[in-house]
Amino acid sequence: MDLDWVDGFQISTSIDDATMRITANREGLVSLANILLGLAKERPGSHVHLDQHNSLEDGSCELVIERA
Repeated sequence: MDLDWVDGFQISTSIDDATMRITANREGLVSLANILLGLAKERPGSHVHLDQHNSLEDGSCELVIERA
């Protein structure tokens, strides 16, 4: 699956107690929406791994989004 990133995107993730927080600028939110729409077209079990080494801001926790 090709990921459609909008130029200038910023996305960070964190976990505090049992709460996961995703923080993003406008471009980041549009990029996440593009990922979700693309993933919705994939087969069950398809997934995307996002982390601080390939798309998230430094210090972010890993985020896995999976198609059920």
